[in-house]
Amino acid sequence: MRGLSKAVAALAIGMLLSAPALRAQGAEFSLGGGIGMPLGSFDDAVKTGWHGLAAVSFVPNGAPVGIQFDGQYQQYKLDGSASLKDRFIMGTGNIVFKFKTSEESTFRPYLIGGGGVYNFKTTGTNDLGTVISTDNSTTKFGLNAGAGFDIKAGGLGLFLEGRFHDVFTTGENLKFIPITLGIRFGGT
Repeated sequence: MRGLSKAVAALAIGMLLSAPALRAQGAEFSLGGGIGMPLGSFDDAVKTGWHGLAAVSFVPNGAPVGIQFDGQYQQYKLDGSASLKDRFIMGTGNIVFKFKTSEESTFRPYLIGGGGVYNFKTTGTNDLGTVISTDNSTTKFGLNAGAGFDIKAGGLGLFLEGRFHDVFTTGENLKFIPITLGIRFGGT
């Protein structure tokens, strides 16, 4: 957990230090969080979870299509256990399609989708008080697709989005939908 905290702090500092240069190029930064809804057999094993997101996106002026790179941390408690948790750390690269709206409009809907790398493991102590080993980490590839909208006010705005994630695992794939509420800053 200490390493994760350092990584998140380094990412935040890096985003803040590079913001002026990237803003001049039309880069937009996003920070958000929300709930994670497990689906399928994953839903049978865990409860509704929570997540945090940090992202940077580039959508050229006048173009409806751009790219977004994001990182997320997600955590789900296992059903029937007080302290066992499944945690995900993921990075995705996505294509973003922003629907054309009037220049005066503050409401801007978009579609997003792409692929990524998903690392997950179970942490905590089991019902017998045994600490679960930290070497049970697994990394897999997956896809995601979703939709959302921005409410912009100058260089700052709010966004709400939902994305379906399908992680390629042995047997039934892990599937979940994080619903994210956050802020965006930068851009043109």
